Amino acid sequence: MEHSRFVHLHCHTEYSLLDGANKVDKLLQRIKALKQPAVAMTDHGNMFGAIEFYREAMSHGIKPIIGCEIYVAPSSRFERKGVDKGPKEYNNHLILLAMNQEGYRNLCKLVSRGYMEGFYYKPRVDKELLKEFNGGLIALSACLQGEVSQALCAGNVEKAKAAAETYASIFRDRYYIEIQDNKLPEQEKVNPLLVELAKDLSLPVVATNDCHYGERDDYHAHDVLLCVQTGKTVSEENRLKMETDELFLKSAEEMKAGFAHCPQAVERTLEVADRCNVEIEFGKYHFPAFTPPKKITLDDYLDELAHQGLEERLQGVTDAETRKTYLDRLEYELDVIKRMQFPGYFLVVADFINYAKRSGIPVGPGRGSSAGSLVAYALNITDLDPIRHVLLFERFLNPERRSMPDIDVDFCIRGRAQVIQYVKDKYGADRVAQIATFGTLKAKAAIKDVGRALGFSFAETDAIAKLIPAPKQGFDHPLTDSIKMEPRLQELIKGDARIKNLIDHALRLEGLVRHASTHAAGVVLSNLPLVDHLPLFVDKEGGIVTQFDMGSVEKIGLVKFDFLGLKTLSLIHDCLGLIEMTRREKIDLNRLTLDDKKTYRLLCDGNTTGVFQLESTGIREMTVKIRPNCFEDLVAILALYRPGPLDSGMAEEYIKRKNG
Repeated sequence: MEHSRFVHLHCHTEYSLLDGANKVDKLLQRIKALKQPAVAMTDHGNMFGAIEFYREAMSHGIKPIIGCEIYVAPSSRFERKGVDKGPKEYNNHLILLAMNQEGYRNLCKLVSRGYMEGFYYKPRVDKELLKEFNGGLIALSACLQGEVSQALCAGNVEKAKAAAETYASIFRDRYYIEIQDNKLPEQEKVNPLLVELAKDLSLPVVATNDCHYGERDDYHAHDVLLCVQTGKTVSEENRLKMETDELFLKSAEEMKAGFAHCPQAVERTLEVADRCNVEIEFGKYHFPAFTPPKKITLDDYLDELAHQGLEERLQGVTDAETRKTYLDRLEYELDVIKRMQFPGYFLVVADFINYAKRSGIPVGPGRGSSAGSLVAYALNITDLDPIRHVLLFERFLNPERRSMPDIDVDFCIRGRAQVIQYVKDKYGADRVAQIATFGTLKAKAAIKDVGRALGFSFAETDAIAKLIPAPKQGFDHPLTDSIKMEPRLQELIKGDARIKNLIDHALRLEGLVRHASTHAAGVVLSNLPLVDHLPLFVDKEGGIVTQFDMGSVEKIGLVKFDFLGLKTLSLIHDCLGLIEMTRREKIDLNRLTLDDKKTYRLLCDGNTTGVFQLESTGIREMTVKIRPNCFEDLVAILALYRPGPLDSGMAEEYIKRKNG
């Protein structure tokens, strides 16, 4: 395919939160349709979507250029001044594009330090950091909020020159003056001044478009999105508003027409794209460095602990055939684990679980496929005997399919932070972080947010949102499906132009990322400081969090662990304490029988409020229908209450057979 001769080097995706209206997949589909060979992702102050963007671009045959529009403090990143005037004049924008692996690592470090050291309204770096971490990075002077453009807009040519010279001294031949054709009066004024300044300082000029949405007719939806961000309505004056509809993904022909006076600025985008060649490696794991207490290999140490642990589990078992069954299974699992190079993973998990148990922090008995591992049982990772319960190891770890083992660990919610702190102390605080998750504008939220921005009352939007069908098995219905499913929505759209306008805008904005937060369980441990692998940010509680979500963290080979804080464990712990205090009776949960008739009577009656995993309306109804009278029935209920069995009719078939 013949490519057009232009590359967008300044693009905002949905990860420029509530500012960029480009969904990553739609952006790349548009770039492909325009036959452009590459595109840059330059979100505001973050790299949240870098891995998704990289993989999606590669799948479309488009070169991904990973970048960021960073905020540069006017002096030190540590200074916090001008609170009364607001943050605007204290942030200068700068576009950074990674050329290679060094540049990618430096970009991760800069973006991370912006959050960890320079946050003041926005994550800011300063020129001290740019001097330290500029290797492998190309810099563009950015939009009207760039330091050079701001000085020129203010009529201070000497200040603009000084700023450009400073950046040029930092980035050398990797600094470009950026011009845009967005039809804004300020831009029209500053463009010739930028070209003249570049000529005087012998700096190259490059053309960009500061893209915030895909096509021109997305402008109004983007304007609504800005109102969602700022809590304003579209009818309000003196609000954040882009006074142009030019910030879309233009074709090469449109860019050439806009820069007919400076064609080399368009052509130079190809030069910049050619200089950017980051390659992200997938499929290679970066395990945290577990050090055995003795000078032996990880394989041998795992062998030793597993055999010791199994002997403790088999105390009192004298039957030779039974012991052989367990030992054969243990040897088989150990062989698979060693061949797949996962001993370190098991040792890390066993270490922090046993720390929790030594510290009196309640730990769950195990859940999910990890309960099928005898090695996990021997290491005290789980407390469920997989041979007794006929559980498959291959469901957990399959030698035919190389993927990371996944052990979910439940901790008492009050002790979870203590266990995470133990891990930080052991492996290094710079190698441990919690993992990001991203909330999106789902159908109901999109209707309410868009309605508010368009001036609808709360009562109006609430009434419309209530017409969205209830989630099915925990999954929300997209707005398009909801309209098909709900005739009353269809009637409203047909009969009321205002509501049709609301729904049209909601459809455009639905699914956009709305906010970044911290995953409830995910923690990543690394062999190196995390900023050598990915960028970090600081959440509202001051916790260090990866800028990538769970899927992206795993794709780049970092090892995640699920530290689930469970209130149920805290409640059980407190109840046991009260029983011991009031009745002088110490109860061992591991010795409770699984055939208590009174317990099953409660379950059959649907009295499962507060019972972990059995208290939702749907699963409570299924429990009543199945009428469990043994432990295996409970296993079946949890297995059947999933989308596959429910949608296929398997659950109903099981209930009929169970009850004759």
